[in-house]
Amino acid sequence: MTNSPLTQQLQDRFGRQVAARLAAGAAELPYDVTERLRAARVQAVARRKPEAVFAGAVSVSGGAASLSFGDQGIGLWGRIASALPLVALVAGLVLIHTIQNDNRASEVAEVDAALLTDDLPPAAYADPGFVQFLKSGRD
Repeated sequence: MTNSPLTQQLQDRFGRQVAARLAAGAAELPYDVTERLRAARVQAVARRKPEAVFAGAVSVSGGAASLSFGDQGIGLWGRIASALPLVALVAGLVLIHTIQNDNRASEVAEVDAALLTDDLPPAAYADPGFVQFLKSGRD
């Protein structure tokens, strides 16, 4: 059940109506019954659990601020808004990974094309310095 302002107003109005009827009927009760009811009411109020109150607040410590979400907590839209940066981060990482793979593939294809189109003798491929030449690139 949600704690919307309309629901809270309806609950408050119902409580006031019940209290008014009980107060009207209490005038007709004998003194000893009203005293027992009063004592029971005092005990019930004393045993009542304190209601947790959440207040929206900004706390600043060490140059960093944090925001709490008040008594309603974080709702559905708040959860979605909290998840959006994570989704954007994952999408960015996937995009970077894809671009890096494409770049590596194009670099390998470029080296292969250069090897296949150059006029190199077959002995050049067996030369140990040839690997160093490929790693350093042609400047």
